[in-house]
Amino acid sequence: MPSFHAHTAADHPESGQRYFDDIYAQQDDPYGLRTRWYERRKRDVLLAALPRPRFRRGYEPGCGAAELSAALATRCDALLCSDFHPRAVATAAKRLSGHTHVRVEQRTLPQDWPAAERFDLIVLSEVSYFLPRIDVARVAHCCTATLAPDGVLVACDWRPDFEGRRTATAEVHRVLEGLGLYRVVRHEEDDFLLHVWQRERRSVAQQEGVR
Repeated sequence: MPSFHAHTAADHPESGQRYFDDIYAQQDDPYGLRTRWYERRKRDVLLAALPRPRFRRGYEPGCGAAELSAALATRCDALLCSDFHPRAVATAAKRLSGHTHVRVEQRTLPQDWPAAERFDLIVLSEVSYFLPRIDVARVAHCCTATLAPDGVLVACDWRPDFEGRRTATAEVHRVLEGLGLYRVVRHEEDDFLLHVWQRERRSVAQQEGVR
């Protein structure tokens, strides 16, 4: 079973809906995001890889049980979180209810991307590989279209194969790499691949005037 939490039914909406209906009928955190050390450690790695301590407006599609969202909420002045499944949205809304600067909405990728908004942080965590490659490319286009001039894009994905995968993690990251953003971080383990890109071609040290 892969360690993912983001959900999309873009390729086969009816079967995808049934699958997530089944797993959310059993519990509201079906992948153990709150309890598994692997998930907690991965979140910590992702958060440590962010090149700035704070962001004005963040977006996390496919938020699932919203454990990463809760951590991102402490780093963003405003945060939009979304998921396609209503149970996930309800769970996320409950988890984030104490954060008045966070919005939780039901959205399906790529068609419901908030195209009118601008974000200086977009986090694609365990979501893109559920999409066929054509929709991965569409999501990539949405990212570059809505990323602020000083924006940061994050992608973190499970690497081993599993039933339900539509696009290989390596291919997802190749598509995003093709956007031409400046790569700040590449972190690779047997389990997951993490990339952080930004529009500005400056290292973390350069942003603080260290060099």
